[in-house]
Amino acid sequence: MTHRLNQLSATALLAVALVGAGNSLADNTAPPKPVPAAAQSTVFARVGDTVITVDEYNLAFGVATRGKFYHGKPPEAEIAVLQREVSDQMVSRILQLREAKRRGLRADATAIAKTVQTYDQRYASSEQWKNNRSQLLPPLVARLEEEDTLSQLDKSVRAGVQPDEQQVRAYYAANQAQFTEPEQQHVAVILLKVEPSASSATWQKADEQAKAIAKRARAGEDFAALARQYSADPSAKQGGDMGYLHAGMLPDGAQEALTKLKPAEIGDSVRLLEGYAVFRLVERKAAKLHGFDAVKVRAQELAQRELGNRAWAAFIADLKAKTTVQIDQSRFLPLAK
Repeated sequence: MTHRLNQLSATALLAVALVGAGNSLADNTAPPKPVPAAAQSTVFARVGDTVITVDEYNLAFGVATRGKFYHGKPPEAEIAVLQREVSDQMVSRILQLREAKRRGLRADATAIAKTVQTYDQRYASSEQWKNNRSQLLPPLVARLEEEDTLSQLDKSVRAGVQPDEQQVRAYYAANQAQFTEPEQQHVAVILLKVEPSASSATWQKADEQAKAIAKRARAGEDFAALARQYSADPSAKQGGDMGYLHAGMLPDGAQEALTKLKPAEIGDSVRLLEGYAVFRLVERKAAKLHGFDAVKVRAQELAQRELGNRAWAAFIADLKAKTTVQIDQSRFLPLAK
């Protein structure tokens, strides 16, 4: 589980740091404004003896919303899910910060100073930043220090998990698709280009021409020569040779046509967005599962990542189990059934 609220852009990070500022930083080019005195906020949640205010939650939710939906209007069902995700992340953050403090983790002062320099460079020409820098820096630096200690905590928890040979082999056996080279098709094409806005008569004429070309190729004329003469595809110079392709690299209609062909066969006219095409399947290479020894390093990396994710999830669950958490869920939209 990653710290989604921790992995923010510079301006979003500052927005979260300046709780109560009334400044969402929706305009990423504008420097932040100073924090005005804030009135007592309503309690949104209690994590042990720590309070999350409604203002703090709303600010974090606003940042998450812009990051996920930009400026679009998301469906209520997705908002409901995101509301709970942000709440859970804020609770987890508090618990992680407590644990980091308990472990004596300290922020890297040199790294923090370099990050502050980036803010100075970004807003170097801003009078607003210059005038309010001394007021804005303390909450920003505090937030950056938290991010650094949380990163250290994450690495510490995950580093404690190292898969042995048996676990790596088990991961390989259970996830063979990740170590399989997909089926490949050596394809050649003749494309008769048609503008999408062209008349139906123009499209029909291209279809008839493509069928005629396919018929000539099946009768024995050289496909490569026909491609050089008629094709508008960039591969025409190579006789229509597109090289080896795998599923997903061609439009659905083209892929469906190729699936029906045997090596050396030429297909029928196929309508694509850019015109009509005639495909020739030169060769088909079957999917190939790489042996364990060939992908052992990759399998070990992926197995360690999976075990690390499990260790992190268990770590967070344990922190939550040890702490009383109360959340005002009346503020959430109902989840879709």
